[in-house]
Amino acid sequence: MRLAVFASGSGSNFEAIVQATRDGRLPGAEVALLVSDKPEAYAVERAARLNVPVFSFRPKEYPDKAAFETEIVARLQAAGIEFVVLAGYMRLAGDVLLGAYEGRMINLHPSLLPAFAGKDAIGQALRCGVKVTGVTVHYVDAGLDTGPIIAQEPIAVEEGDTAESLAARIHAVEHRLLIDVLRELSEGRILLDGRCVKRL
Repeated sequence: MRLAVFASGSGSNFEAIVQATRDGRLPGAEVALLVSDKPEAYAVERAARLNVPVFSFRPKEYPDKAAFETEIVARLQAAGIEFVVLAGYMRLAGDVLLGAYEGRMINLHPSLLPAFAGKDAIGQALRCGVKVTGVTVHYVDAGLDTGPIIAQEPIAVEEGDTAESLAARIHAVEHRLLIDVLRELSEGRILLDGRCVKRL
């Protein structure tokens, strides 16, 4: 399974996936491309160090979303990409990208969706004073974190937690849960049936 990972920031989940493909935890999968809408993102530096090809772009240099997504899809197809992972990619997928990869594109989100969708999910959870948040892996659709849920794991919010301390525990779970889901997908054990995800 040839993967493309999309990232806008640090890229820690991108690196976790690459390492899993190389140390035997994700057999039969290869990260063949990093896509970033921020050429200065640390994820791009990680990709260079890991010898993963990169397509980085600045959305403002294109007339509209359809234009830059058309180029993204061309790059994905040229690289033989079979599956897309959004891991800290801070843009909604548009019609062009969905038209090419819907049902073959997942997103990682740091909350128990549908709670705290969108940006700053960790901050939202802390501001609301919830006792439990978590991590969700879901298929991507046209909405904001609204696609069918594949896997979730709860994480307790501890007394005195800061955004940094909670994020550290969330990232640890993200790295593991995302690899588990990708392994199931690569083995053909996850089936999308309408809005429901079934395991074979």
